[in-house]
Amino acid sequence: MFSGLAWFLLTLAPLVFLQRLLHREIQAVFLIVTRHPGLTIGLFSMLFFPGVLLHELSHFLMAKLLGVRTGGFSLLPQVLPDGRLLLGYVETQRTDVVRDSLIGVAPLVAGGFFIAYASIYKLDLLLLWQILQSGQTALFLEALRLLPAVKDFPLWFYLTFAVSSTMLPSASDRHAWTPLATWVAGILALALLAGAGPWMLTVVAPPLNDFLRSAAMLFGLSAAVHAILLLPTFLVHKFVARAFKVDVN
Repeated sequence: MFSGLAWFLLTLAPLVFLQRLLHREIQAVFLIVTRHPGLTIGLFSMLFFPGVLLHELSHFLMAKLLGVRTGGFSLLPQVLPDGRLLLGYVETQRTDVVRDSLIGVAPLVAGGFFIAYASIYKLDLLLLWQILQSGQTALFLEALRLLPAVKDFPLWFYLTFAVSSTMLPSASDRHAWTPLATWVAGILALALLAGAGPWMLTVVAPPLNDFLRSAAMLFGLSAAVHAILLLPTFLVHKFVARAFKVDVN
């Protein structure tokens, strides 16, 4: 009944971990080669530009769809005072928690649709995911070896990587999620007290479980893409560090 939630959590955590680790390795390579923080930021932002564009454009379009006023729009990277790197932003007027939450989650929805299309119809990654779930390690490694033979593989793999690396909502995107979750939890508690538990388990739980399983599949595919790139990027990092006789922590 709740397998979707379990898969959702089991795939989201590796995606976040692998994403941060891979981003750090990429930045290290750029910084070692260029010896220039500003140029490193510029190259890093160019690498993820398709994903950043989709991320910010989805915020903008969702805000317009919901009738929320928008302000500044930027796709230029900025280093924030706390040291975090901001690859782009869209200024939107603060409204109610529902509309703010929908605007915040828009990149995840848009990115999810793109990854589903690219992964399933262009890269056949769904087959890889199903093999991995079944525990057939040898068959998975063989399918992974044949993956580059897919038509236009470099283009679609790059776009899938760029979008999946930038689709997760930022802290500012999630600012309205806590109050919304509080309201939803309160409504669920009242429904349970009113005796709607059996109805919710019968009517609400199955489609919610299916939704979470679908989201888990997208997170799993995204995590797989990051995992595939992590080892080569790590080896490049070590190679350039040895070649330039300098490394970064």
